[in-house]
Amino acid sequence: MKKRIWLWNHYATGMAISRTGRHYWFARFLKEMGYEPVIFCANTFHGSHDSVVVQDGRYHEELVSDIPFVFVKTTEYKGNGIDRLMNVGLFFRNLFPVAKEYARKKGRPDAILASSVHPLTMVAGIQVARKLSVPCICEVRDLWPESLVAYKGMSRGNPLTQALYHGEKWIYANADLLIFTMEGGKDYIIGHKWDKDNGGPVDLDKVYHINNGIDLEEFDINREVNVFSDHDLDDPELFKFVYAGSIRPANNLGLILSAAKHLPQTLKNKIKILIFGDGLEREALEERCSIEGISSVVFKGHVSKKYIPSILEKANATVLNYTNHDIWKYGGSLNKLAEYLAAGRPVLSTIQMGYDVISRYRAGISAENQKPETIAQAMMTLASLEPNEYQQMCQNARRAAMEYDVRVLPEGLSIVFRLS
Repeated sequence: MKKRIWLWNHYATGMAISRTGRHYWFARFLKEMGYEPVIFCANTFHGSHDSVVVQDGRYHEELVSDIPFVFVKTTEYKGNGIDRLMNVGLFFRNLFPVAKEYARKKGRPDAILASSVHPLTMVAGIQVARKLSVPCICEVRDLWPESLVAYKGMSRGNPLTQALYHGEKWIYANADLLIFTMEGGKDYIIGHKWDKDNGGPVDLDKVYHINNGIDLEEFDINREVNVFSDHDLDDPELFKFVYAGSIRPANNLGLILSAAKHLPQTLKNKIKILIFGDGLEREALEERCSIEGISSVVFKGHVSKKYIPSILEKANATVLNYTNHDIWKYGGSLNKLAEYLAAGRPVLSTIQMGYDVISRYRAGISAENQKPETIAQAMMTLASLEPNEYQQMCQNARRAAMEYDVRVLPEGLSIVFRLS
């Protein structure tokens, strides 16, 4: 008999349209391995007023490439204010009656995989799994509230922060199995003394790591089919560093502007830093470039995601840049990094990350610190590599990406489900 797996991800709604993304990939390959996956998500699209219409009851079911999607009714929102909190709360509340009704109509699952970003999905997964007498696997894709402490300035001693840590500990203790997308999940638990060796309730033997991954086949098709043309990208005389992503405080792109100012005058016309993306800080950073005469940084604006593989392939190197915090010591599983590696170009990372893939594969340079002069020196080093050394870095990057191909991920996932 086929094993039914429920995959819960509040923000998987867009995967029904794009037919790509972590849990769509999981479902597709689980189906190929003989499982019956069902994806539960909100009926709203993150960052948009669009939604899937739920005409009757609390959910709408739809087959997407023969994979059932259950769209749980929530409220529309935009931004990160009270409306989004209401959306999260309603999704959490409605998961309980939706799960009960769906199990009555279609049969109960053999296991539930409940995935963050926000932890309430995992709380609901554990509680519903108990009622259905099935195991719950909790997947941690973001460390709450550690991320809030690192990026939002919340105090560790704040009563709300302490309550969130208590809830996080409860999730880790009560999940039947844990999957972390970052490699240092066990280190994080040990650091909080939540593991059994430190007198805590969490058994480290139930903790696994499965990174976010990338569909290399899809990446390569997009690279060939959706070719992006740009006069800077197509200039063979330039050494092009490309950043592709959001332009907001967490991405710390002011550091890249400061680094550009430290490039020698003789290289400022030979090195270009091309920033593809948009966000709250773009206008201010462009103005800074104008005022300070930073001509080697060019903002290219938003581009459709389908063009990213072509853009990255035309780069000579890529830039991985965030604000540096202690949270990075647990590693990271960044979609952006997977795309950079897939392009087969050296990566310049400005963050000091534990379990550093770039250093492990010699696929670029991880800067020792975030001083502008250090970043500038790393840029000059990459731009002056001998051809054979440069080509080896390119090959190393692509080889690293193969470890994160979505066709590799289901092997680990299947092991976890067999254990559950």
